[in-house]
Amino acid sequence: MNRGVSTLEARIADTADGWRLDRALADALPTLSRERIKALISTGNVTGPDGLIRDPKKKAPGGATFTLNVPDPEPAHNEAQDIALNVVFEDEHLIVIDKQAGLVVHPAAGNFDGTLVNALLHHCQGSLSGIGGVARPGIVHRIDKDTSGLMVAAKTDRAHVGLARQFKDHSIDRRYQAIVSGRPKTSGGTVDAALARSPQNRKKIAVQAGGKRAVTHWTLVRPLYEAALVECRLETGRTHQVRVHMASLGHPLIGDPIYGRTKKEHREVLETMGFRRQALHAARLGFIHPINSNALAFDSEMPADMQELMDNLIV
Repeated sequence: MNRGVSTLEARIADTADGWRLDRALADALPTLSRERIKALISTGNVTGPDGLIRDPKKKAPGGATFTLNVPDPEPAHNEAQDIALNVVFEDEHLIVIDKQAGLVVHPAAGNFDGTLVNALLHHCQGSLSGIGGVARPGIVHRIDKDTSGLMVAAKTDRAHVGLARQFKDHSIDRRYQAIVSGRPKTSGGTVDAALARSPQNRKKIAVQAGGKRAVTHWTLVRPLYEAALVECRLETGRTHQVRVHMASLGHPLIGDPIYGRTKKEHREVLETMGFRRQALHAARLGFIHPINSNALAFDSEMPADMQELMDNLIV
C-alpha cells in the first residue's frame, strides 16, 4: 500500500466472462460499489493483462487478474457527531454495534447527518476503513433504518476486505427475529427467490426472475394472535430480503409500511402502542475475525417495542 492509495487485486470469475468490466469487478470486489469502480476505471486507476484500461464497458475475460489503485477517500463531508451507540464489541480492527431502530446507517439523500456513520466517526475518532469511499467509511453491510439489531463496521481496510469476503461467501451467521402477520401453516421452510428493483416502483424490491439470488431459511418460533414470531436465517443478504420473502409467503412483517397491510385484528394494538416500523430485529451476528481468525458470535435481545408488541399478541 502506497501512502494515499490502496492497491487491490481482483480475479474475474469464470462465470463473469464477457460481462462489462465494471460489473465483473464489482462482483469480484464486494467492498467497492459498481459506480466507484466505474469511476476508478475512467480515471486510469485500473490495469489488466493488456495494461491501463479506461473503458468501463470493456468486456471482462474470465480468469484474468486486474489491479485497482484506490485513492484514499477525500476528507469526508460527514461530520463526527456525538450520537449514542450501543457497542457490543470493539478492537483495533472492527466494531460491532447493536443499532437502534430509526438510525440510518449512512448519509444519503434526505439523511445527510445523524447517521450511524456520523456516530462512528465520533466514536472511532477517524479510524474507519476508507474502502467504502467518502459517504460510507467503515460500512461493510447495512440494515434498514427501521430495523434494529447487530451490524459490524470495519476500522481498517484489511478488516473491511476480510469481512466483505465472508459476506460474499455467505459464511456470516445472520439471524433475524420477525413478527409476521398471520400464522404459518408449517413449522418452517426456505424461500429461494431472486430479488430485484420493482419495475413498477423503484423504491420497492420484488421477487423477479433474473434478479439476484436470495435465500432465507425461516422457522416458526411462537404462534401469536393472527400472527407469529419467526426466526429468519439469511443465506444471502439482499436489500429488504426478509421483508419481501416473508410477504411472498403471505406473511408480511407487522408494521411494514411498504410490503405489508395491517390486519384489522392488529390495528388497535399498533395504534395504542404507536408502533410504526417493521417488526424486525437482527438478533444474531457471527463471523470469523478477519485478522486473528477467531470465531465471534453476538446475540441481541429483542428490543422493548417488539417485546411489547409480542406480549400484546400472545394468546
